[in-house]
Amino acid sequence: MKQASGFEKVAARCWNLLNEGKPFTPIFVTGTMLLFYFGQLGNGSFLQALAFSFLLVLPLLAMYFIYDFPLFLRNYLWIPFIVYLVMWKETPISLWLFSLGLYFFFTVFFWGTIYYHLRIGTSWLNFTRFWKLVLKNSDSTSGNAQEQMPKFLLILSIWSYYLHYFNNEGVQLAGSEGMKLIGFYSFILIFSFILHRYLFDWKPKVIATYTNNVQPEKALSDKVVVLVVDGMRKERFEEANTPFLDGLRRNGTDFSQMETVYPARTVVCFSSMFTGTYPFEHGIKSNMVWKLGIKVESIFDSLRKVNKKGRLLGIAHLVDSMGDDVETVTAVMHNDVADRNIIERAKKIMGEQDPDLLVVQLISTDQTGHSRGVLYDEYIQKIEEADALLKEYVEWLEQEGKMKNTTLIVCADHGQADGIGGHGHLDEGERYVPFFMHGPNIKKGHVVNEKQSLVSVAPTISYLMGAPYPSHSRGPVLIEAIRKEE
Repeated sequence: MKQASGFEKVAARCWNLLNEGKPFTPIFVTGTMLLFYFGQLGNGSFLQALAFSFLLVLPLLAMYFIYDFPLFLRNYLWIPFIVYLVMWKETPISLWLFSLGLYFFFTVFFWGTIYYHLRIGTSWLNFTRFWKLVLKNSDSTSGNAQEQMPKFLLILSIWSYYLHYFNNEGVQLAGSEGMKLIGFYSFILIFSFILHRYLFDWKPKVIATYTNNVQPEKALSDKVVVLVVDGMRKERFEEANTPFLDGLRRNGTDFSQMETVYPARTVVCFSSMFTGTYPFEHGIKSNMVWKLGIKVESIFDSLRKVNKKGRLLGIAHLVDSMGDDVETVTAVMHNDVADRNIIERAKKIMGEQDPDLLVVQLISTDQTGHSRGVLYDEYIQKIEEADALLKEYVEWLEQEGKMKNTTLIVCADHGQADGIGGHGHLDEGERYVPFFMHGPNIKKGHVVNEKQSLVSVAPTISYLMGAPYPSHSRGPVLIEAIRKEE
């Protein structure tokens, strides 16, 4: 299987500018205005009015970048738009229609059909389903129509109004117009602050102290293998026919209330899992990584302190946080063969490098959720295919003598909501993930019903392998699962 090329890594970062909701809004608004007024861009006075009116919408762009109105709060985004209609009484209907057409062309046809066909081989008719997913999507991407529409319609309306004002009156703002705009922006700022301060209450609780529930001792396991089925929704996993994973769960320890982190984005979740802490500390706050590399130690750093080696086999995005500890896989391949190729690469890594810790990320389930939705049979089919492939891999490890004292951890990094495989804002189906452990040092037939967090993954691996906890690890060791000899 090919590694992700340097071009693919750069392309993935560029795509995130359009994929992630926060950078998408200003890019889309600016692009829409330039396209809509393309015929007048050769007029010097018009360009001057366009530039000056753009300066007036910068505060609004900044507020909507800081306050992204996640999940339930997005419904409140229509209130500022209604206030605008009352105060300005301007309805640039042609611009609205143009922007809506451009938005749904980008999300439904360019992204949902052309992009997914070229990247993972979905049908050229994927738009017949994807439009419904975009309308229902609740995550933090540009495909969240219910969040993006009130944002870009308001910004375009303000920008268009002052563009025509400056074009007709010259680039001078009357005092009354300036006061009206200041008052409106002040309202949005206060409105946004109050909503996020008092109504944004569904983030997982942050563990306030660093890992201290048990002290590291000598290594219990020779190896730890973490098998991550990216984007596997817990309830859909329960519905799937997964005899191998069910057997591991029955004969190991199952954590029935394992909670992911916020925002539930892949790079964020992996960073938290393998540092033991949260985005405010490790610095990775979305899939769009502005500054490469985590700010704290990872489990891979901890293992190096005791002369052990860890590898993470995953998509190119993970290089942005974990750097050289990642063995990349290309995400540009048909989704039906992606996980098969990853498993073959995992065999090669274990056979040639023999790491003490290997993390394997399977991606087909997540990609199917994004491109086809999680409430369809295709999604369950990918979970069942993952079960068969993981069975093959573990049996291969046994044949190679790699399972004699190995702990397996099987989990998802996040779940998925309805829509385009939505995850990020912790909608239904995102928050709790499948998580169970199996091995000679793990209790058999044990279920832990107390709420736990994925930030416990790194310190638990440290404890099993006799390594110090990562520097900012906050998650408690999952000691409830560990069987110690008397």
